[in-house]
Amino acid sequence: MAGFSLAALTVLELAPPEMIELAARCGYEKVGLRLLPATPCGIAYRLMDDASLLRETLARLQATGVTVADLEVVAFRPETEVTSFTPFFEAGARLGARHILVAAYDPDLVRFSDRYRQFCEAAATYGLTSDLEFMPWTSVPDLKTAVRIVADVDHPSAGILVDALHFDRSQSSLADLRTIPARRLHYWQLCDGPAERPATTEQLIHAAREERMFPGEGGIDLVGLTRAMPDDLTISIEVPTVQLAKTVDAATRARRALAAGKAVVERARANS
Repeated sequence: MAGFSLAALTVLELAPPEMIELAARCGYEKVGLRLLPATPCGIAYRLMDDASLLRETLARLQATGVTVADLEVVAFRPETEVTSFTPFFEAGARLGARHILVAAYDPDLVRFSDRYRQFCEAAATYGLTSDLEFMPWTSVPDLKTAVRIVADVDHPSAGILVDALHFDRSQSSLADLRTIPARRLHYWQLCDGPAERPATTEQLIHAAREERMFPGEGGIDLVGLTRAMPDDLTISIEVPTVQLAKTVDAATRARRALAAGKAVVERARANS
């Protein structure tokens, strides 16, 4: 296994330098950094536009030995231009990042696929993979759609990002997951949620962005999912808990998330 990464959404209140320090103290080997917002008014730490914050982040990485697994969030919309991401790529290369989370909010999948191919080509020159995350409310709502697009794009750096919550909520199947070539899976995200799926899109989005459950504390078949994923992938622990964060500090939440994630992986490996 390539280690555990602390996802940005788990402790989004922390700027990258503080997040890196926390990850090191809690036992994570890696972090995911949110340089671009998931929504137009969302939280993000634009290191490519803040030289001082970038320098401090690089210093914390060097001091702690923590590395950067992934960068978030490249949300493709109809007006998105691939050429606008050059500063983002450059910052990612300086950070030593490995992967980029890509999401599709363009209803024209032909146009999205073309731009995604261009994005993969550009990101690859900086040593970055481009990992398409399927989410039920986006233009790529499930695993089958993501597999088709990545296969059509057919670029070496194109990948599929499996998020445990989205995998379950999109009713994607373990059988389909097992057919994906290993070269298309670069890292994945682990969390939990209630067995009962939300009834509306609004509820799906709210649960995904604000109220997930720690691994093993919900009703998703995480053991089955873990067993279906390659053993050598980085596991990003993504557990946003907005209500809990009002009373429980980031360090406590991050430690609890990591311990829960490790317990799920241990159960999966013991049963394999």
